[in-house]
Amino acid sequence: MESVLVLIAAPGSGAIGGDIIELLRELGAGEPHWLAPGEAAEVPTFPRLSEFLVDIRGLPIDTAVISVNNRRKRLLVADMDSTMIGQECIDELAAAAGIGDKVSLITTRAMAGELNFDEALTERVRLLRGLSLTTLDHVLRERISLMPGGLTLVATMKAHGAFAALVSGGFTQFTDAISARLGFDECRANRLLVENGILTGEVARPILGQEAKVRALREIAANHGLEPADAVAVGDGANDLAMLAEAGMGVALHAKPHVQENSLIRINHGDLTALLYLQGYSRAHFVSPY
Repeated sequence: MESVLVLIAAPGSGAIGGDIIELLRELGAGEPHWLAPGEAAEVPTFPRLSEFLVDIRGLPIDTAVISVNNRRKRLLVADMDSTMIGQECIDELAAAAGIGDKVSLITTRAMAGELNFDEALTERVRLLRGLSLTTLDHVLRERISLMPGGLTLVATMKAHGAFAALVSGGFTQFTDAISARLGFDECRANRLLVENGILTGEVARPILGQEAKVRALREIAANHGLEPADAVAVGDGANDLAMLAEAGMGVALHAKPHVQENSLIRINHGDLTALLYLQGYSRAHFVSPY
């Protein structure tokens, strides 16, 4: 057995029921092993996979073919905005400044790969000139929420010996706090320049974009005696694509269409605990962060 088919349903949906199991049997698949009853299972053999995928199309079930070699990863590298948190921080700052529509449009185009990330970030940050640090604190406190499953993902991987790094094209003013809340061991991000408690409209160089994320993955892996193949990486935007391709397991989580089209593993229904199921963890192995 060189690979397994992993099925992951939307949390609480119970979508992987008896009808799905019977369908697998009819198509000659091996008997599934439950990772979480009704929610996640892995199938050892799947000779008629294309037929199965057609038959379950429209159901809230994600599927991925995962190699059993080096399946349990020893490094987690995660994007932050719209991945570990449910928002894009720069869009939330812009909304607080009353220029939300203008900045959000640039963000959408940048994450879809239509604009150069560095240029788009520079342009958006320039529009935030004059915003106070107290506004950043308010946005972090009132407008930012953690993605479901993130705390469990980080806690479980760390409990099993993995190193966790948050690598974001966002800003240290947010990543430092989010990293601490989620239990990451390290975080890297861009830094907004500030004078007298006010944003200058500039971001420190060099900008952490797509290539910098790849370098971060390689550096962090090397620092811990690992290879990129030992990492699971997760992200949603165009600036995450190279990082996802570099990692041994790259997961596009609720990602933009351009990112999904260029990613082998796509999670559109599950939450961040899907990354644990992909690695073969059962729910019984999950570690509560509390």
